[in-house]
Amino acid sequence: MGEVWVRPMRLDDVGTVQRISADSFTDLEERLPVPAGAEAAGRDARRAADWVRRTSHLVATDPGGCWVAEDGDDVVGFAVSFTRELMWVLASYGVRPGRQGRGTGRVLLESALHHGRGCLRGMLASSPDPAAVRRYRLAGFDLHPAMLMAGVVDRSALPVVGRIREGSLTDTDLMDSVDRRTRGAAHGPDHEVLHATTARLLVVDRPTGQGYAYLRPSGEPALLAATTVAVARDLAWEALASAPADEPGTRIGHLTAANQWAIDVGLAAGLALHQRGYLALRRCRPPAPYLHHGSLL
Repeated sequence: MGEVWVRPMRLDDVGTVQRISADSFTDLEERLPVPAGAEAAGRDARRAADWVRRTSHLVATDPGGCWVAEDGDDVVGFAVSFTRELMWVLASYGVRPGRQGRGTGRVLLESALHHGRGCLRGMLASSPDPAAVRRYRLAGFDLHPAMLMAGVVDRSALPVVGRIREGSLTDTDLMDSVDRRTRGAAHGPDHEVLHATTARLLVVDRPTGQGYAYLRPSGEPALLAATTVAVARDLAWEALASAPADEPGTRIGHLTAANQWAIDVGLAAGLALHQRGYLALRRCRPPAPYLHHGSLL
């Protein structure tokens, strides 16, 4: 093994980096139980393709925030980060199994953090891995435990929800306005990749509140933001109602203590509550009403 050095990520690195990511993480935060065989393989392939598309998008928009670590010609780690307005976000970060604990992750994180040096706030979604959590805390992030609700929806509990419409990218201004009020920064160009990698976009635009939700095929909200708790509840219920009847289960993920409304919706729908990782923040409070995306936050 030679000396490890860090360089900017290129688009032709993304496929390799995706495989390192898949090898580095236990997918407790992302995977639903699915039958073995072709259906499971199809979901894994779609998730890998979405990861590549999302990361390629960030390499294009934020080349200064995306880094790889090399040992000779072998890529052994990566960090993908980006800035939106005055928010820095760590989208993905990992070191190849067997190469961890040697300082590679620390140097990668320092490189990514340098990209956000002009930002007021920072966000990342952390796995429960103790080494990663330690590194984020030492970097100045507050750690907010995150939860997950999963199970089969009790369809008899679903309420009738009105005044929710199908959204499109023409709603970007509305969604960016909601983002600024909830998390302190718009998603801006990320809406294009969010729209392309999810199954459905719901939008609420009422005199009493606005909000939106990107849904996965299972009905899970990949990202949900609203200006009022009432709107957030309606979007969550509509998401659960959209779960296909043949799904083995669905979930509401990335819940923080600031979003008790989502726990109430999940319990009323018959879902079980679990603890899953952390939302790590610098100089900001947990956004609410808001369920963050795992990578684009």
